[in-house]
Amino acid sequence: MITITILTQEDGKITGFSAEGHSGTAPRGEDIVCAGVSSLTDSAFLGITEYLHRNVISKDSSGKLQMVLEGRPDDRTEAILETMLLGLTAIAEAYPRALRIIKAESMRG
Repeated sequence: MITITILTQEDGKITGFSAEGHSGTAPRGEDIVCAGVSSLTDSAFLGITEYLHRNVISKDSSGKLQMVLEGRPDDRTEAILETMLLGLTAIAEAYPRALRIIKAESMRG
C-alpha cells in the first residue's frame, strides 16, 4: 500500500507531504496506481521548486518522497499542493486498497 501523509498548518494550508510504499496492484513498471501517484507528487515537487523557486526540505529515495516547505505556504504553493491532493484523492477513491491518505498537522508552521 502507498501511504501519503499531508502535512498542514493549523489553518489547514498544506506545508508538505510524504509518499511511501508501493501499491502492489501490478508488477513494477506496470503499476498504474504507482505511476499516477508518482506523477502527481513529482509534478507538485517540481512546480514548487523549479517553477516557484521555493526552498524546501526534501528526501527522495526508492519508494519514498518527502517534501516540506521552508517558510509558510502562500496561495501559489497551496494551489499546487491542493491540486496534487485532489488527484491523489481521486486515485484513493478508485483504488482504496492501494492508496491511503493521512492528514497530519505539521510541527512547523
